[in-house]
Amino acid sequence: MSNKTDSNLYTILFAIAMVFIVGAVLAYTASSLEPNITENKRIEKQQNILYAMGVNENTEGSAIFISATEAPAAFSKYINKQLVIVDGVATEDEKAYLIDIKKEKSASKDPSYSRKLPLFVGEKDGETYYIAPIYGKGLWDAIWGYVAIDENMVVKGAYFDHKGETPGLGSNIKERFFMDDFTGEHLLNESGVFKGITVAKGNADPKNVNKTDNAVDAIAGATITGDGVTAMIKSDLKLYKPYFDKLKNN
Repeated sequence: MSNKTDSNLYTILFAIAMVFIVGAVLAYTASSLEPNITENKRIEKQQNILYAMGVNENTEGSAIFISATEAPAAFSKYINKQLVIVDGVATEDEKAYLIDIKKEKSASKDPSYSRKLPLFVGEKDGETYYIAPIYGKGLWDAIWGYVAIDENMVVKGAYFDHKGETPGLGSNIKERFFMDDFTGEHLLNESGVFKGITVAKGNADPKNVNKTDNAVDAIAGATITGDGVTAMIKSDLKLYKPYFDKLKNN
């Protein structure tokens, strides 16, 4: 007489039961960990914003965030205002950091949609920093960053990161030798027209002495990733110009 556990029906029922059990366990685990995941994302954004405005633990040649335990207090200390800009009108919003830049950028493909632009206003050593998030696409996947600028749209600091760029090539956008080049670069030309910053292959200014040429030197072997950085700076930061125009005229 054959064992019941050898039947096809038993196998199917057992598989179905295991799917439900494993699914339930995974759902419970995801639900219980969600608050921690959300908090970690919040702290990471705070670290990114603070890094861009120069609040970090950098050593010579290395890009290092302040610790996760210090970030919330430092964020409260240095960031004195969070804004959401819609159609050039800025409104204070303590939850501006929760805005999903990727979703906003995608939604703005609809001409009728008014994109929400978060902007973080901070102060350090008596200087005011305006930190804007940017989002784009590299060679393999998403790239993003935070750029700190002054009221004249001159860069005061930047942080870039990526999801899956090539190690030693495109991944170097998060290295100091690349990010530090942006400090002092002008986003506007001499006439006040927005030009952004081009990551230029064969740049005539490899030592980055000229800060008004709207260009920085590219990373060797990472042309497409560099083009992605150029594109997200030009497309995303240009949207903030009306705000800075109003700021200068007030």
